[in-house]
Amino acid sequence: MKRSRKEAHEASPAWPAAEGGRLSDRPRIERPRAAAALRTICLALAAAVAAALAGGAKGQPLDEPIKPIPTVTREDPSRVAIGRRLFTDVRLSANDQVSCASCHDLGRGGSNGKPFSVGFRGNATTVNVPTLFNASFNFRQFWNGRAETLEAQIDEVVHNSTEMGSDWSDVVRKVGADPAYRAAFAAAYPEGVSRTSIAGALAAFERTLVTPNSRFDRYLRGDASAIDATERSGYEKFKRYGCIACHQGVNVGGNMFQKFGVMGDYFAARGHAGEADLGRYLVTHDERDRHVFKVPGLRNVELTAPYFHDGSAATLEAAVAIMFRYQLGRIATPGDTQAIVAFLKTLTGERPSWP
Repeated sequence: MKRSRKEAHEASPAWPAAEGGRLSDRPRIERPRAAAALRTICLALAAAVAAALAGGAKGQPLDEPIKPIPTVTREDPSRVAIGRRLFTDVRLSANDQVSCASCHDLGRGGSNGKPFSVGFRGNATTVNVPTLFNASFNFRQFWNGRAETLEAQIDEVVHNSTEMGSDWSDVVRKVGADPAYRAAFAAAYPEGVSRTSIAGALAAFERTLVTPNSRFDRYLRGDASAIDATERSGYEKFKRYGCIACHQGVNVGGNMFQKFGVMGDYFAARGHAGEADLGRYLVTHDERDRHVFKVPGLRNVELTAPYFHDGSAATLEAAVAIMFRYQLGRIATPGDTQAIVAFLKTLTGERPSWP
């Protein structure tokens, strides 16, 4: 018996079991219900995207040339406490006039905001004071890299003829004459007050001077909302133009030497070249090291003006322009400068706090 087309359609299964069935054989979906379902899906996707961009949604950590600062430091608290006190103690200098804090103001980004510092006799230093924040991540200390450790850096400063002008026998005598110091050192160090324990305590304190959790670190750890579009563009330019070749790693620098003036003679253009401009040459006396310096770390760089070993750049904008001209062989456009400076400001982290 031959069925009508209507009867045949009503008797067919709800969804064809065989592959390749004709579209007309499949059940029809009511258009209003399909449109409503599509709208629901679109709204859900839009909400998810908005949350990721503006609501601080966390994604996977990023694998970038710059690495976030570790959030934990492992130093003996008793030694750190001694070092913190020594850091502000003028008795480390020959005439009890200056301390570490005289040049490294921890309230001003670990530097002093001036092109040069003043030593124990009132004479100016020959190079700009580098920040002590995150100095423990540097592979060498000082602009010319003459000290390999924080302890060696402390030793250099104590007997430097411009900075503290002291000698260790006097420093040990003055520190050891203080009953509170004697008790603290006896509890923290088997040998008590000594040249080694004084430098060690100061270095232990300096290793706690780290500034984690910058906005850029949060971005690296997967928080897409931690930096905005301009700052992200600045980072991309920072990488694309080649700044990242020298400024990478945990401290965004501080892990290599580089000539100042790769693409042009910075010192001829600036004029008045002096001995300090010789850089690492003063350490090695190798002609290849003339005008070579340790690449500075860029953490908290918005707080550490003026810039470079000679303190010649008063602003980040000026520093970017000089780097473009003499290190990259480019002229920075206003847009380049604005975006890169915006990125650099995301590197400012949280200052440490002490009890």
